[in-house]
Amino acid sequence: MSLEDEAFELNGAVRIAELEEKGLPLPFDPLKKYLAEISMHPVLSREEEFKLAEKVYKHKDKEAAQKLVISNLKLVVKIALEYYNTYLNILDLIQEGNVGLMHAVKKYNPYKGTKFSTYASFWIRAYILKYIMDTWSLVKVGTTQSQRKLFYRLNKEKQKLEALGIFPAPQLLASTLDVKEGDIESMEKRLSYTDVSLESKLYDEGDDTIMDTIKSSENVEEIVAEKEKQLILAEKINLFKTTLNEKELYIFENRIMAEEPLTLQDIGEKFNISRERVRQIENKVLKKFKEKFKGELKELDF
Repeated sequence: MSLEDEAFELNGAVRIAELEEKGLPLPFDPLKKYLAEISMHPVLSREEEFKLAEKVYKHKDKEAAQKLVISNLKLVVKIALEYYNTYLNILDLIQEGNVGLMHAVKKYNPYKGTKFSTYASFWIRAYILKYIMDTWSLVKVGTTQSQRKLFYRLNKEKQKLEALGIFPAPQLLASTLDVKEGDIESMEKRLSYTDVSLESKLYDEGDDTIMDTIKSSENVEEIVAEKEKQLILAEKINLFKTTLNEKELYIFENRIMAEEPLTLQDIGEKFNISRERVRQIENKVLKKFKEKFKGELKELDF
């Protein structure tokens, strides 16, 4: 068994244990059968993956596309398990994720430098979330105007009250949101069953939540394209950092790119150099950075 396979099995075991602890029904039987089928296909090496992706990108090679899809079916299962709960069928989530995977294969550009599994994850999550949104409107949110209003505003109103040191009692929430107290209690009961938090992050990095995606007017392709652009830019910045020496790297990370930059004095004391010397190094790194990222500085707010 490869390291990737072992990691997949471990993640799956941990996820099943979490479901058992929460008293949620296990997707074991159908999932086990499906896993047995897809486990017959080995994980591709980075080189094999690139060659197949290149064939798809250049020649629309159907056989290469199929191999690329099949070798990443385990990735879909792993992501689908993250969103599984009592109201959702695991195989339905996997099916939607597989559609996202196939779309990723069609759209993927291997020459941009992004790893395929990373790029595909965006599309897989996007399709799974779209399915959740479509089903949630019936199962979770309800169909009346007051239920929809409550669904979108309840968590934010609770957070606002808690920030003020006020306990968000159902009676107070009902008054604030102009709904019945029974509606508050009913919705909280519904939401307490879910294993997918609407305020949880959509991706490991960044601040976008599932709720943001539900309310967003952007289509899936625009969202994924933006994520890919950000990822590529981050990789380029990491590559740029490897060209800097110790002082330059420290100044770049702790002054140029920092949200709360260190002072010239702080950096000077660390390296036993003058503030003017720190400024000179900073200007040198900044100039080098701007030359390297001429067309992308808008993304970095420079």
